Amino acid sequence: MIVSHLKPRLHLVSLLQDLQEEFGYLPEPILRLAAERTGKTLIDVYGVATFYRMFRFKPRGRQLVSVCLGTACHVRGGAQVASELGKKLGVRPGETTADGEYTLETVNCLGCCAIGPVVVKEGRYHGQVGLKELDGLIRTEGVNGAGRPQR
Repeated sequence: MIVSHLKPRLHLVSLLQDLQEEFGYLPEPILRLAAERTGKTLIDVYGVATFYRMFRFKPRGRQLVSVCLGTACHVRGGAQVASELGKKLGVRPGETTADGEYTLETVNCLGCCAIGPVVVKEGRYHGQVGLKELDGLIRTEGVNGAGRPQR
C-alpha cells in the first residue's frame, strides 16, 4: 500500500487515509514506517496527519457519537446535549469509553441546521435531540458514570 503513494507530497494525505482505513487509526509504528518508506521525516508525516481532523491517533469506539456544535445547534442546546452525553458515558469529546463501545466527538456543523441540535450515531442523524432523548440514543449499562476513558 505504501509503495503506491511514494512520489509527491500530495499523495501523503491519501496514504494516511488508506492506512487509517486499514488499521482504524494511525498508530505511531505505522507513521514511522510511512515516513521511512516515503522518504519524508516523521515530523512531516505528523504535520500532515495533525493538520486534518479526520485522522485519529487512538482506536475509535465501536460506535461513534457526534454532537453538532454549529451555531444553530449551539443556540438550541447542542452544548448541553454534548455535556450530558459526556456525563452519561464518562468521557469528554474526543475520548472513548473504557469498554471501547463509544467514542464521543463534537463537530462544527453537520449541514442540517433546521433540525438542530443534531446527534449522529453511526451515520444516522437524529434531529431536535433534547436531554430526554439521550437514553434512547445510547446504552449505558455497564458504563461507569465516573468512567475511565481510553486515552
